[in-house]
Amino acid sequence: MANETTIPLLPCRALDDVAPFYQSLGFAVTHRQARPNPYLALRREDLHLHFFGMPDFDPADSYGSCLVLVDDLVGLHRAFTAGLRAAYGKVLVAGVPRMTRPRPRRNQDGHSGFSIVDPGGNWIRFVGRAAEPDADDGGEGGLARTLGNAVVQADSRGNPRQAVRILDGALSRPDAAADPAVLVETLVYRAELALLLDDPETARALLRRADAVDLTAEERDRLADTLRHAADLTATLPPA
Repeated sequence: MANETTIPLLPCRALDDVAPFYQSLGFAVTHRQARPNPYLALRREDLHLHFFGMPDFDPADSYGSCLVLVDDLVGLHRAFTAGLRAAYGKVLVAGVPRMTRPRPRRNQDGHSGFSIVDPGGNWIRFVGRAAEPDADDGGEGGLARTLGNAVVQADSRGNPRQAVRILDGALSRPDAAADPAVLVETLVYRAELALLLDDPETARALLRRADAVDLTAEERDRLADTLRHAADLTATLPPA
């Protein structure tokens, strides 16, 4: 057989929860029904996602997930970012729904990926298909390697508390500042996890620490996306 198509069928509490969220990401509703059972079909180019409604469903209990292989991971993430800004006034980085940043995934052979956790608690995991794996530049025991391990725990396995334990140990070591660019990447990611765990004061302190790191012009250019993300995180903080 050839030309088969597999379409994920995912749970949600209500169709009105998921439809507006995915429409902000550029999806169109191709089918919707309330009876005999709530059902929603969404499409964005060649990507199809279908949902069924369960009124008593708790998104916190969801195990729904799917993997999406894409050619232009960064371009898709930027499109989603623009859609979220237009619909919500900001990028959703904590809570449900939310979206992570593209980062190398050590458990995916170093290929970069990002995840969306939708209003139904489903993890839609996007992975770059054609790109070469990103180099692991941290070395065994280096901060970059530790950051990679933390990304696996939080972004892939959904265990941000374990990621925090990993990062806090590494950030407390005297050699944490050996590579300022990696330090900033790590501090910003740790701040993202703090917001995810409803700890805005820790996030604020981490972002201030990241802002105080002395970077060269070249490092700032290389970290442009990270610095924009830090600004997004700062914008989500409550007033001090």
